[in-house]
Amino acid sequence: MKNTSLVLNIVLFVAVAVIYVLHFSGNKTAKTSEATNDKTDPQGFKIAYIKTDSLILNYDMAQELHDNFTKQQEAFTKEYGTKRSSFESQVAAFQEKVQRGGFLTQERAIQERDRLAGVEQDVARLDQELSNKLAQLQAQNNQQLLDSVINYLKIYNKDRKYNYIFNAGEILVGDEAHNITKEILTDLNARYNAAKGKK
Repeated sequence: MKNTSLVLNIVLFVAVAVIYVLHFSGNKTAKTSEATNDKTDPQGFKIAYIKTDSLILNYDMAQELHDNFTKQQEAFTKEYGTKRSSFESQVAAFQEKVQRGGFLTQERAIQERDRLAGVEQDVARLDQELSNKLAQLQAQNNQQLLDSVINYLKIYNKDRKYNYIFNAGEILVGDEAHNITKEILTDLNARYNAAKGKK
């Protein structure tokens, strides 16, 4: 469930950012007298679209970032689970000791209760800290993906000169001739794997 929401968040974040950047950085002048190719609409705009959900699901960088995030999430869950389990065992032992009158004095029982309250606060603090780390990691992953896609689309669009490259998630009906997802995905994966090979 969390993995699905992570992928959905990444897809939506990238899609909105792609549209925003391309809208404000693209060539804004209409080429009314120029008939360029089959991806030009009657008003002279050259358009294309990307199925960002498909792009993100098949982009090697996104897969690697997701796998790393999942490993980190599992490690954090295990760390929290261990601490929580230890705390719950201590509470059970304390309650059993209280019921059988195992404390020599009431003061000693109060001290143990207070100690356990401190442990509970530590466990809650750890939960919050680990959740914050995961949120920060997810935000960094989203930004890294966004930067990668946007930077490549700028390079890609220098030669193609599209006026607009849309997110297909917002397009209800579209001509497949305008779909550049496969081409972008192939290029992104090739660039990513080449850069990874140089490391």
